Amino acid sequence: MLELKHISKYFPGVKALQDISVDFREGEIHAILGENGAGKSTLMKIICGIYQADEGTVVLDGKELHLKGYKDAINSGISIVNQEINLIPDASIAENIILDKMHRFTKAGFVDWKGVHEMASKYLKMVKLDLNPKMPVRHLSAANKQLIQIAKALSSEAKVLMLDEPTSSLTQYEAKILFDLVADLKKQGVIMIFVSHKLEEVQAISDRVTVFRDGCLVGTDTIENMPRDRIVQMMIGRSSSYIYRGRLDAENNEIALEAKNICSKKYGFENLSFQLRRGELLGFYGLVGSGRTELIRTILGVDKMTGGEVYVNGQLAKTTSLSDSLHKYHIGYVTENRKEEGLFLDYSIRMNICMNSLQKDYISPTLPLISSKKESKNAEEYRQKLEIRAPSIDTKVGSLSGGNQQKVSIAKWLSADCDIIIIDEPTVGVDIGAKEYIHRLIWNMAEKEKKAVILISSDMNEMISLARRILIFKDRKIVNELKGEEFFARPGEEISAEIGKSFI
Repeated sequence: MLELKHISKYFPGVKALQDISVDFREGEIHAILGENGAGKSTLMKIICGIYQADEGTVVLDGKELHLKGYKDAINSGISIVNQEINLIPDASIAENIILDKMHRFTKAGFVDWKGVHEMASKYLKMVKLDLNPKMPVRHLSAANKQLIQIAKALSSEAKVLMLDEPTSSLTQYEAKILFDLVADLKKQGVIMIFVSHKLEEVQAISDRVTVFRDGCLVGTDTIENMPRDRIVQMMIGRSSSYIYRGRLDAENNEIALEAKNICSKKYGFENLSFQLRRGELLGFYGLVGSGRTELIRTILGVDKMTGGEVYVNGQLAKTTSLSDSLHKYHIGYVTENRKEEGLFLDYSIRMNICMNSLQKDYISPTLPLISSKKESKNAEEYRQKLEIRAPSIDTKVGSLSGGNQQKVSIAKWLSADCDIIIIDEPTVGVDIGAKEYIHRLIWNMAEKEKKAVILISSDMNEMISLARRILIFKDRKIVNELKGEEFFARPGEEISAEIGKSFI
């Protein structure tokens, strides 16, 4: 058994955890839930030695632990799979899997590479990856990188395995592989701590659930006694549901963005076309890899377009980069990968929010100097407007919770005053409270500010709550289009069923 007794942790101006006592049992999947900033990540870091508690003790199998770092945790049989991709890009798959255990394969200064590759191959097979262990990880997909992180954690043969949003980058097929592995580890008696914002996953695989709110433990109970409504109520102190938000009536507005017969040799799609109107909220729905994100990256110039044309406000657009899309055509793109592509984690909230609009708003017309006063005023305005929880605008973005990082990522493009905004998986890894706020923010962009918005999401409820026209993607094709204000006023179950038919 792993026991946490009266754990408290303080940061400047913040009580991250207050008198937390909870136990995790052998052969149990124990879910930890809570809004962003509730204390889940801090708790995980204390368990694996990255942080040390200011008060309280961590006890494993009756022995009090004094962990000074993650290496101590590994040596004590504790391992973690992080939501963020923490791999060395230019190292091989095998080197990444064995990195924290390399001493086992080193003798007299020489590495047993045969043993390293054999061990890596063993754990790659466990996560159903048919890859050469000598291959560098840099060019692998986010999903494959996440599975490699899982293989790395499994290779530690840990007594305690923590999974922090492990499916955020995975397809349904890959998530099933993970859950089958978790079921096997449960039979072997491994203690598993599972953090996820996907309540369906929690209810499907967990034995017990513990809920945090504002650094405090709200309660722990068996999954049988924790229906969704009760979990939500404990997490945010209020009920939550997806609602019909009303009409947008954008059918007759001018066309802001049009893609005609777009082709990509890299992604293998041909002749994909769509129109986006001012004040419209257009949904791109489909599974990961279905072509949704790939199409957007192609028309924005991130990846090469091998055929077709793009028009912005009726004029032919030539985009070869995100910089072109932003500065020439006022198009913003909130990427799904905020950690690697969307934010500078080692820099401040102020720098991240203002970086896309420095030239326009903060650099003097006579001298190439940035006005720190204007920059600070703008950043503080968006911090308050989006309710970004942080001590100040000079706080490093990397220290924020996932939901607050996502708010900074969105604020960056709002600050640039884009007319067209594309938002890719806006609430992946985001708690219910932050999710509701982001949904209202996206809706207001279209309804009140009359921006042209594309929402890319694999979350069915998110899609039907926000979009008022949906393009369904499958196998890199647009296989269906659902539209009509009256259609979206129907019950959510009927809309979901209609969408589901597109995948049969």
